[in-house]
Amino acid sequence: MQITVNGEIEQLNDTGVTISRLLEIKQVESPDMVSVQHNGVFIDREHYPTTILAANDELDFLYFMGGGAK
Repeated sequence: MQITVNGEIEQLNDTGVTISRLLEIKQVESPDMVSVQHNGVFIDREHYPTTILAANDELDFLYFMGGGAK
């Protein structure tokens, strides 16, 4: 199954992959700090384990970082 993650085409060999599982497959560090946009819609973190991906889905992993001046 082909999906797009952060603009890159990815091939998944499994079906029934959830957003949570994709974060594991991609070895995303600190997945609790990542927001996911699925086909243009932000997904609530509580739905990551139940949102199943389909062929041609588009996902963006967004990392929000804070910072400031010294």
